[in-house]
Amino acid sequence: MTLDQLAAFVAVAERQHLTQAAAALNLSSSAVSSAIKALETAHGVALFHRVGRGIEMTPAGRRFLPEARDMLARARGTARLLDELAGTAHGVIELQASQTIANYWLPPRLMRFHAEHPGIEIKLQLGNTTTVTEAVISGAAELGFIEGTIDEPALASQRVASDRLMIVVSTRQPTDDDIPLTSTDDLLSLSWVMREPGSGTRSVFEAALRAHKIDPARLNIVMTLPSNEAVLTAVRNSAAATALSEAVVTPFLHNGELRALPFALDLREFTLLRHKERPLSAVARAFEKYCRSFKA
Repeated sequence: MTLDQLAAFVAVAERQHLTQAAAALNLSSSAVSSAIKALETAHGVALFHRVGRGIEMTPAGRRFLPEARDMLARARGTARLLDELAGTAHGVIELQASQTIANYWLPPRLMRFHAEHPGIEIKLQLGNTTTVTEAVISGAAELGFIEGTIDEPALASQRVASDRLMIVVSTRQPTDDDIPLTSTDDLLSLSWVMREPGSGTRSVFEAALRAHKIDPARLNIVMTLPSNEAVLTAVRNSAAATALSEAVVTPFLHNGELRALPFALDLREFTLLRHKERPLSAVARAFEKYCRSFKA
């Protein structure tokens, strides 16, 4: 049994999808499949059922998953100890971040940090608020970045930036600029394309609606998509509305493809997460301090 085999098993188990797991591990699908097959063969147990073109965990796989996660977390902890002994000149930081942060807020900070610490390798995985939180709890990531806030007793959280959601529609569709979007009926008259449940963008928007005494369940959601880019493409080519980060929609507001609707939404927080009881490596502490220095 190798760590690579365990990582392949956990990645597929968490996603229930071979191709997505391979992409997360930066491996080919055949390499991930071979690693799992070797693990199953070596121990004479089936961890997955191949059902048609899909994949499902067996009862044995479900029982093994928590132990595999723990073993990987212990291995990462051992690596962090070596990084700690080496100081901040070298090491690896495992990060996870929700999409808006990973695509817009983090990249310039990662590049500046790398310029100052070229010996540190940064591994960033994309997720949503739910998956990022789970990764920090399990030890799969030392630091996590989410949109909004959470109430998780195991985690410490700190605001590192602010952002605003905007409601936008395509300029290709005829609209009446004189109609203010201020009432419940105005919002309910629209069709909506939304991010998936569990994403920070959707959670923050739904909380904002509740603050305006609007039940999110009453929205006419015609499509749910798993990325900002997919939502943008759908809205730019339809009569639907959406709510996305100002950082995401600004280029399309400037080029005239989208227009913002006049419904005020409060600022939301970009939040850094770490485990309360799991010490950070020296390099992760350095990056945490670096992110705090760029508060906005």
